[in-house]
Order: sequence, then C-alpha cells, then structure tokens
Amino acid sequence: MTVFTQPVTRLPRRGVRWLACLLAVAMSGGAAPPAMAYQTYTVRSGTRVEMLKWHHFPVRYFVTDRAAGGISANDLQGAVSRAFNTWQGVSTARVSAEFVGFTPADPFDDDGMSTLGFLSRPDLDRVLGATDYLINTTTGEIVESDIFFNSAFPWSVSGESGRFDLESIVLHETGHLFGLGHSAIGETELRAGGGRTVIAAEAVMFPIAFPAGNTSARTPRPDDEAGLSSLYPREGVTAETGTISGRVTRDGQGVLGAHVVAFDPETGALVGGFTVNAQGDFTIARLEPGSYLLRAEPVDDADLDSFFDDARGVDVDFRVAYHDRMVSVPKGGGAPAVEIKVVRK
Repeated sequence: MTVFTQPVTRLPRRGVRWLACLLAVAMSGGAAPPAMAYQTYTVRSGTRVEMLKWHHFPVRYFVTDRAAGGISANDLQGAVSRAFNTWQGVSTARVSAEFVGFTPADPFDDDGMSTLGFLSRPDLDRVLGATDYLINTTTGEIVESDIFFNSAFPWSVSGESGRFDLESIVLHETGHLFGLGHSAIGETELRAGGGRTVIAAEAVMFPIAFPAGNTSARTPRPDDEAGLSSLYPREGVTAETGTISGRVTRDGQGVLGAHVVAFDPETGALVGGFTVNAQGDFTIARLEPGSYLLRAEPVDDADLDSFFDDARGVDVDFRVAYHDRMVSVPKGGGAPAVEIKVVRK
C-alpha cells in the first residue's frame, strides 16, 4: 500500500489546489518503504522554484460541526488543537494556528476557509485522511488548506483498541497543512499472504499509519522537526545547526532519487534527504552539531509516486551503502562535501 502526492484537476479562484497526502493503511496493518527522508513541496514559477509554505501566521482554521466515526465535533476540535500545539512546540521552528469556530461546511469546499472535518468515503477503503492546498502559483504561498478524515473507519481519542488514534492522524495531516511532505524513516515486514506491516517508524510524517489502537505517533521526531524548521526556521536556528551535502554515485555517475540518511549515534537521531538531480546531489539540513554516519539506499520496495512528482529517471538499481567514515557537522556551517559510492545490485 502506498500513498500519492499529485495535483488534482479543479482550479479554484486564487491558484491551483493540490492534493498533498492520502494517509493509507493496509487491511491488517500498513505498508511502507524502509527508506529515509523528509520532504517539502515546491512549485515552479517561470525560472524560479518556490517552496510551498504559509507566508502569514497564525493559520486560521474551522472544524466541521458534525460527529462521525464515533467522534464528536468537540472531540475532533480537541485533537486538532492538541496537534497544532504539538507542532507549535517544535523549538527550532516558528508556526502557529488559530481555531476560528465550527462550520457546517465540508473539507474541500471552495469557500475560502481552511476546514478540517469528517467525510464518509467507504470507496477509499485504505485511506484514513487527506490534505489539500489552495496555492498562489507565483509565490508558492499556501492560502487555504483543507483536511478530511474518513468516517468509514472507527476512530478514538483515547487509544481504544480496534480504533484508529485520531490525534496521531491529525498530527500527520496538519504536518502536511504546514507544507511537510512524507518521511520514509520506518521499518516494515512482509505479511503472510502479501503486503507489509509497519513495525517501527521514526517520523510522524511516515506515510502509513500504525494499526488501530496504537498511539505512538503523537510526537514529532528529529526528521519531522528538521523538515518543519527548514520551512519556518526560528530566528537563530541556522547559526545553531549544520548541513551535510554531497553526491551519491555509481561507476562515477550520479544516482537520482537515492535516499540518504544522517544518523547521530550519540542521540539516535535520524534525518534524511533525497538526491535531487542526475548528478546525485543531496543536502541534509538542520542537523545538530556532531558526528554522523551516512547511509544511501534505493526506494526499491515502494511506489515511487509516493515520494516523487515525476519518478522518471529515479534509480533503484543499487545496493545499500555507507560513507566510509563519520562526518563531522559544525555549528552554523556545512561539513565538507562527501561522496557515497554505491554498486549495482
């Protein structure tokens, strides 16, 4: 089971509406690649590439005033408020949101409001929720964002067995609302009869949910925090953190679409990035100063459309590889450029 990041076709008043995420589950456990990275979204304007992000805070939002999936409107609003407070608590970033009130409107209505609420979509039998944007295609500014939660699933705000944890899913989707893409830091295992089950995830923005009853995804991890602070850095954070840049190569040629992860053995933090061009260039930013182990791996057991708007040319024909030495990241600067050499499978 995979998720998709793709534009939808309707063109509202002020720009283009994008479908940012379908958070999916398998029928008896989720499935996701064991690759690693945080992502943000971009839009091209002429020769410029603009980051998709809010330009003004607080983000003002509404909550649909109907109960669904075993959850009252007040319970939904409470979970949403806690999720926004969690993102606002990331010390390296600066974001904020404000609850305006309840509304009879549905998510995805073209009404100029950012609305979060339930919709019944039994046809989307593996989709727990989805986020979309209305954007200014010239500046990349997000001007509206709606989120729906699928009331065809059973929900809970207390970790009830057999029901999906609403706060965990809200936290994931509100991460998308702020402009975060998917992280793939996680681990899965094959299930008897096909498919995969999530057994560990080190990012809230991991694209597949834990099984029903699990509440472990209510706290952002280092990869999530690095992504948020890349979009909305708190004043001074650039001088306090560092960067690793380099290339992934095979036979002297760049590898497009490799996942590269920086692992801090002192703290256990994992922060990742993709190689973004045919030269195999990557950058991993917002790293705490320290020494890191670097690993490169292919996205070879996932639908590439889960992570790339255009997956043509993405290379998965190589083995997992590590940089041959630890990389020291200085405070407020960048480590010397590195090259991670991989070989064909």
